[in-house]
Amino acid sequence: MATLKAQHLAKAYKGRQVVRDVSLSIDSGQIVGLLGPNGAGKTTCFYMIVGLAQADQGRVLIDDLDVSHQPMHGRARAGIGYLPQEASIFRKLSVADNIMAILETRKELDRAARRKELESLLQEFHISHIRDNLGMSLSGGERRRVEIARALATSPKFILLDEPFAGVDPISVGDIKQIIYHLKAKGIGVLITDHNVRDTLDICETAYIVNDGQLIAEGNSETILANQLVKEVYLGHEFRL
Repeated sequence: MATLKAQHLAKAYKGRQVVRDVSLSIDSGQIVGLLGPNGAGKTTCFYMIVGLAQADQGRVLIDDLDVSHQPMHGRARAGIGYLPQEASIFRKLSVADNIMAILETRKELDRAARRKELESLLQEFHISHIRDNLGMSLSGGERRRVEIARALATSPKFILLDEPFAGVDPISVGDIKQIIYHLKAKGIGVLITDHNVRDTLDICETAYIVNDGQLIAEGNSETILANQLVKEVYLGHEFRL
């Protein structure tokens, strides 16, 4: 089992402290949420873990491997996959070519192994029937499936999902939840940040709540919902799952 740890992360922009001493961890096969009000610092925390922003203080580790100073592609090689909020597929490439473009970065695989892995991912995410469709023609739910398949093409230990429920219809939200459970069953640790609080809390075993750059609560959904400070600054007193 592997563990992804963020320890004592801090970040300031233009003299304003946006993240203060935030620590969290994700184990293999665990689904974790990182939530908070707009402007709370959760996105900055997320970006520091994936490598899109450099922490001023603190460390990011995979087990004992310190990846704090690695660029994003270095962290990807170490086992951190990332699914951005924005559409990240090539619009003018087919579904199969979108996935193969990532597989071709894995130099340890020969051509036959890459083809085999492609077929496996197409079947695993039920997208074989659209393998020849161009990226620009996909529905929101189909695009998310292809994007997650692409993220898994790097064979990550952990995958960080930025707003996975954004821009998809309610049926597709349920579909994406099932995919996340599938990632868990494969032993992949999942970190989610999303404005869809209800669906994120529903799927997470543990959630971390950030407000004003600091962790104010952590625990399962029952613990989070019972926290008075979380109610006051984030969820409100009427929120129910």
